[in-house]
Amino acid sequence: MEIPKHIAIIPDGNRRWAREKGISRQEGYAIGIRKIGDVLKWCKEHDIKMLTMWGFSTDNFKRDKDEIGGLFELFRENLKKALESDEKNRHDVRVRFFGRIHLFPPEIREMIKKAEEISCRNSGYHLNLLLSYGGREELIDAVNDIIRKGINEVDEKTISDHLYTKEISDPDLIIRTSGEQRLSGFMPWQSCYSEFYFSRKLWPDFSKEDFEDALETYAKRKRRFGE
Repeated sequence: MEIPKHIAIIPDGNRRWAREKGISRQEGYAIGIRKIGDVLKWCKEHDIKMLTMWGFSTDNFKRDKDEIGGLFELFRENLKKALESDEKNRHDVRVRFFGRIHLFPPEIREMIKKAEEISCRNSGYHLNLLLSYGGREELIDAVNDIIRKGINEVDEKTISDHLYTKEISDPDLIIRTSGEQRLSGFMPWQSCYSEFYFSRKLWPDFSKEDFEDALETYAKRKRRFGE
């Protein structure tokens, strides 16, 4: 079975799941964040080297202050656990963050920097977390960077080289949960030739069986890359 080298996921449905279960949004988000660790394990079992997760969009800043504050607290807690863990380098995972990270509080920015530094020499697997990320914002920032550098002739490579994700490959397979069938601004440039898999499951309910069904669906497709 042909396996994707790079999977990207839009983990949608945490809030709806929390409402259905009668728990707080904070608890729903916490469970959703823990699910990332499960997916990373599933990727390792199939020797999928790269996983990209959308953790927080630029549009999420429009939500109420209490919800945003709760998410920031979850980021702090999980980053703290990762930084203090004795196993942080044992699994050979390089962790990187992409987006308008400067919009986060200073404490979180510093923890993100440390997490990247600690894992920077790991090369077996790669976990990319998109935080304060929006696809349009990424393209705007890329264009402004090109303008600042005085580049006059622009081609596809020029734009790719100025994206947040310029050092990683484009995703082979993009999975979105919750039944929504749109990208919502997720990696619009990088997803040009990606395959898509839409699951009706809300993110906390997304299981290993669902993940493997996505892999099987991907393997049945013939990728033409525009040819």
